[in-house]
Amino acid sequence: MALVTMGACDSSTKPAGPRYVDTPVVDEIKVLYFAVHPLHNPKKLVQTYQPLLDELNQQLHGVRLELEASRDYAVYEDKFRRRAPEFLLANPWQTLEAIKLGYSVIAMAGDPADFKGLILIRKDSNIKTVNDLKGKEISYPSPTALAGCIMPQAFLQAQGLDVMHEIKNRYVGSQESSIMNVYLKQSSAGATWPPPWRAFQKDHPQEAAQLTVAWTTAPLINNSVMARDDVPAAITAKIRTMLLHLHESAHGRQILASMETAYFPAASNKDYEPAKRFIAEFERTIRKVEDRS
Repeated sequence: MALVTMGACDSSTKPAGPRYVDTPVVDEIKVLYFAVHPLHNPKKLVQTYQPLLDELNQQLHGVRLELEASRDYAVYEDKFRRRAPEFLLANPWQTLEAIKLGYSVIAMAGDPADFKGLILIRKDSNIKTVNDLKGKEISYPSPTALAGCIMPQAFLQAQGLDVMHEIKNRYVGSQESSIMNVYLKQSSAGATWPPPWRAFQKDHPQEAAQLTVAWTTAPLINNSVMARDDVPAAITAKIRTMLLHLHESAHGRQILASMETAYFPAASNKDYEPAKRFIAEFERTIRKVEDRS
């Protein structure tokens, strides 16, 4: 039972006190959390994705989406393993893991052709071939970052470099950290993927000018937007529709441009089968994506 306060009384009545009523006072707006994997550091991620959530919230009724950032991949992955956020923007490996936990894909978060690994080096580096990386340190956001780690490691392995024994792999927590490690000469090369690299070039042009993309992997499939299975179907459908049509307005394209994303294509769980096959081959020939021992 809720506690409410009585209104003012005249002097002939007893002083007002608490009154108990059968109808509870409730907040009519339900908060649903939208967790984006660490494409950027938390501050940059909020700056980048809050406009999207503001746009979605303008068209939602009875619920409000709240953006949730994570300081690194491990923290983010712990959140969806606990089924804490209602919505996810996840990389393809995280997508496959989240499907096992009751999340479903409602859209793809960008053009599939844009999902490819980049390996950066300094322009003043003496690295000319993949073989020149032997004995050197390479930075990555996380061992579970598909475009920012798994695909580059698979590429290097295919070029004849034993990535588990002939180089030193450094997992530094975020895409920007992987890039900055190269700039600061803390690693000889660093892996990332196009959206964070484009953002870095805009935000840090002087630093970016000293770096270059040495190698690019083939594309695979882009990140996903996912909904937890206990979110009301009408809300999930509404958000999916808004995402798929976002690129059709000038304001929507402006929001997408700030995320370095062209559009949200339609997608479902089955569209991530190629990523599943790619990862299975990677784990068979190189390493386990995640060591949970």
